[in-house]
Amino acid sequence: MDGNSSPDGQASEHTASVLEGVKSLGSSLTGLAHDHLRIIALETRLAGESLVNMIAASVALAVLVVSAWLMLVAIGVMVLVNGGMGIVVAMLMAVAVNLAIAFMLFRLVRDTSRHLGFPATIRSLGGIPHHEAREDA
Repeated sequence: MDGNSSPDGQASEHTASVLEGVKSLGSSLTGLAHDHLRIIALETRLAGESLVNMIAASVALAVLVVSAWLMLVAIGVMVLVNGGMGIVVAMLMAVAVNLAIAFMLFRLVRDTSRHLGFPATIRSLGGIPHHEAREDA
């Protein structure tokens, strides 16, 4: 009788086959994890570069918008001066209009910022009683 055909020989071949399968699976999982980490690294780099580009474009955009606004204010002052108003009064009016717009925007930001704290969610989780949240509003 051949040693490989005995029940012990078949069990040993089966065990070796299972071990090879487990090793192969482990190798495949390691490769898969490596591939996923590489993709994550590449996408993180791309996201970082995109963020830098977006910030740079936003700064340039802000400079252009501020420049355009200053030109509009200057044109408004020139129109008022050409209409017979004194330069000082025209500039004071431009300052007053700018401050009024800034105040309205400040109030908008302040009033809208209340929603950043997720008050209804915190209330529903039991963090803030309903009457305390209304007093803050």
